[in-house]
Amino acid sequence: MEAAIVIRALGALAQEHRLAAYRLLVQAGPDGMPAGALAEALGVPASSMSFHLAQLANAGLVSQRRQSRSIIYAADYGAMNGLMSYLTENCCLGQSCSAETACTSTLQPAKDVA
Repeated sequence: MEAAIVIRALGALAQEHRLAAYRLLVQAGPDGMPAGALAEALGVPASSMSFHLAQLANAGLVSQRRQSRSIIYAADYGAMNGLMSYLTENCCLGQSCSAETACTSTLQPAKDVA
């Protein structure tokens, strides 16, 4: 996967509503969800949801298809797996990441700054 594609995908996910919509689409499976159902589930106006879904589609993370009068969006699992592979490519000293070779970190989670 090229760095430019990874940057576009991560940029698309770096927004609260897009990340939440993408997570819902991943949970929905290959059948996907109508845009209106996503907007309702997230409490986002339909016009805003359309914008966010367009950003995810432009980044190659979701596909869309027309079903009657609805547009159904679905996560592109190939793109998701490619992104995850790119991010973990050099994990665990080049070994396949598994429970036995899971990467560990001594870093502490960032604390929220009020």
